[in-house]
Amino acid sequence: MLRYAITPGLLPDGIPADALAGRSGELARQGIDFLLVREKRLADLELLGLMRKIREATADTGMKVLLAGRAALALAAGADGVHLGSRLAELATARRAFPQGLLSVSCHTVDEVSQASAAGADLLLFAPVFGKTVDGVEVVPGTGLGALQKACAVAGDGVRVFALGGVTAENAPVCITAGASGIAGIRLFFGVAPPVR
Repeated sequence: MLRYAITPGLLPDGIPADALAGRSGELARQGIDFLLVREKRLADLELLGLMRKIREATADTGMKVLLAGRAALALAAGADGVHLGSRLAELATARRAFPQGLLSVSCHTVDEVSQASAAGADLLLFAPVFGKTVDGVEVVPGTGLGALQKACAVAGDGVRVFALGGVTAENAPVCITAGASGIAGIRLFFGVAPPVR
């Protein structure tokens, strides 16, 4: 089972950048396969500095580090790939800008999975499988394991689908049984919830 950790988006006024880089290094040494640096409130120069710290903390571990945002910035930051969020239309442009990089996108429907696969995505975050909660209250209902299974079935050869949204150590095995390549999460790996925006 592959594991895809996502930073909690708490910078600049949450946890310090050094602490985030340190935790990223710990996750890399624990064998986490992918790390998505998703700190949307940082300016480009701050992101580049954070990425330098994270790359140093995860060096020689095999973890692939992706940056959320633009392919050109991810390339400049020395990332292994870029996460485009739900911007499926940008996949072809991102591939041209970052030909060797991993392309990751978020999908919420089986149709989006089909589109993303056809457009050249490498990694798909399918969410929310078990729903999205804020302070213990479900704010977005889950799509369910049936939808995850369909999403995995329509994903192209070599496209990895990760279950995201309410995934825990306890329910992770059923995601793999449904066909997912792995699991993704914020709280699962960083122990904190993302801020409400």
